[in-house]
Amino acid sequence: LYLVESGGGLVQPGGSLRLLCLSSGFTLDDSAISWYRQAPGKVRALVARITNDGANTNVADSVKGRFTISRDIAKNTVYLQMNSLKPEDTAMYYCARGWTTLDYWGQGTQVTVSS
Repeated sequence: LYLVESGGGLVQPGGSLRLLCLSSGFTLDDSAISWYRQAPGKVRALVARITNDGANTNVADSVKGRFTISRDIAKNTVYLQMNSLKPEDTAMYYCARGWTTLDYWGQGTQVTVSS
């Protein structure tokens, strides 16, 4: 069982990125998935999460209106669409299995927002 993130990179302020979280060893129907981020010197913080049935999502206030979480069951993938990126969005982004109790984490993908 594992999770693998991809899609990070360097982007200018105002740009967009789409992060992917590929799951293996379990189905998305069975588990909520959460996206977290951690910037240097800061604690890891929730960005967005989606329930196992896809009916509910939760997005942090700091990214509300700019970031969207979605999923594709057939591809075992959860997406984090990030628009209007700001320098303060620079961080390592992780996906994890679960809503509040998180038992598996990916290795992370770096997002850098800079001109």
